[in-house]
Amino acid sequence: MKKLLVSLLIVPFLFACATKVNRINSGEVKDVSGRWNDTDSQLVAEEMINDCLNSGWYAKSVAKLGKEPTVIVGTVKNESMEHINTATFIEEMQRALINSGKVDFVASSNERGEIRQERLEQDEFASEETRKAFGREVGADYMLSGVLNSIVDSQSAKAVVYYQVNLKLINIETNKIVWNGEKKIKKYVKHSKTTW
Repeated sequence: MKKLLVSLLIVPFLFACATKVNRINSGEVKDVSGRWNDTDSQLVAEEMINDCLNSGWYAKSVAKLGKEPTVIVGTVKNESMEHINTATFIEEMQRALINSGKVDFVASSNERGEIRQERLEQDEFASEETRKAFGREVGADYMLSGVLNSIVDSQSAKAVVYYQVNLKLINIETNKIVWNGEKKIKKYVKHSKTTW
């Protein structure tokens, strides 16, 4: 009888603690914690793309090179107080810039290592007609790099979180910074209990 009573008391508790998942549209804005999220990443990418393609460096570069500039992604450091995967908005920017038809991209240093390994294996295992030669890589004209910073001003369950993303496009040959983009995001967050 005791076991049955204990079981009847535990079963509702187990169902109350069950995880519930709802699928939502990937474009829908949902701020849960007030920290950096996918919406912030998309906002940064959109603003940076527009600013980058509409600034003066682009026309000058096309006139000088006689073609679309070639870009490589360098390091985007996360100097914020959170764990933020900066690769998400960098991938969004890269995709949109490539799809604009105005910029060519070359593989990053990590990607190049894998491709070079494939070429080495082709030298040994692929037929002469299909083998890809070394020494034909396209050199980048510019490197995109930057930093993500944050400042948190909090007291008990309230906080103001400020993010600043700075990206730079640097001429690889001359080290000149040809574009410097900036996006700021500021959030006022109020929780039911202290979380900061």
